Amino acid sequence: MSRTTRLSSSLLRAAACTGIAALTLTACGSGSGSGSASSGSGEIKVGLITKTDTNPFFVKMKEGAEKAAKAEGVKLMTAAGKFDGDNAGQVTAVENMVASGVKGILITPSDSKAIVPAIEKAKAKGVLVIALDTPTEPESAVDALFATDNLKAGELIGEYAKAAMKGKPAKIATLDLAPGVSVGVQRHNGFLKGFGVKDGDPSVVCSQDTGGDQAKGQTAMENCLQKEPDINVVYTINEPAALGAYTALKAKGREKDVLIVSVDGGCTGTQAVKDGKIAATSQQYPLKMASEGVKAVVTYAKDGKKASGYTDTGVTLITDKAQDGVTSKDTAYGLENCWG
Repeated sequence: MSRTTRLSSSLLRAAACTGIAALTLTACGSGSGSGSASSGSGEIKVGLITKTDTNPFFVKMKEGAEKAAKAEGVKLMTAAGKFDGDNAGQVTAVENMVASGVKGILITPSDSKAIVPAIEKAKAKGVLVIALDTPTEPESAVDALFATDNLKAGELIGEYAKAAMKGKPAKIATLDLAPGVSVGVQRHNGFLKGFGVKDGDPSVVCSQDTGGDQAKGQTAMENCLQKEPDINVVYTINEPAALGAYTALKAKGREKDVLIVSVDGGCTGTQAVKDGKIAATSQQYPLKMASEGVKAVVTYAKDGKKASGYTDTGVTLITDKAQDGVTSKDTAYGLENCWG
């Protein structure tokens, strides 16, 4: 779910509506209310700030928010960081949205700790703030969290990998996100827990950060294979990293005998499971996170009732090679529900 952002060559308004935080914040109209951000009297405005605007995970999240905003008859404003980790861009987006009069902000924090002061300032001005997918640190910094249980997502693929190895000694590579990012830490720890090992266990022979990027995933896998050629299990933070790992393994003729597991369950990733490139993935539902978030802001705007606490938006293990004792669904289900 993390990928280096690049600006497309599309028209300026289209680029603005995809929400680059470093650019002027633009409101993407819903229904007939598609004027400027400051137009309309008593209009409900909802903000969505994602980590990037190119990662398909966040594209789907934005799609869910747009559909919900249209259905509710409210205006959606969107923004994103220039890259995964662009806290400054997200801070600017929060400030711009508050100034524009949003009733609530939905945010996937790039830096779970550094974004907190900006969130606190927004809340002090009466703005409802809901984290999507990625919790803040502390989690209580926001009013509510709508997200996958990322620890559980990791556990599912860890349990699957353990069962699929059928007692064979494992040499594990973990292709992680980046230091200190809560989503990456939770998925990594969940995988190890599900597999029944801990950090520092001798079976974990290589760990590399990828930023969730496919090219970096390939490089990380190449580095791990140099360090330990006999790796037979690969955990990846997301499916772009998994596909990068697959490319590196295929170049060495190892793609058939190394088990790759991942998290996200996007349509491309689920197809990769069907094609045999990834053994299993934990599917999550960003469209649901965003649509439920928009509805929560609308409820707050209309009657003052705030969403609170943690809402688990679900996770499902997807594989076509089911293992005894591990609950899963096949890729037909996965492709029908990918990122729904």
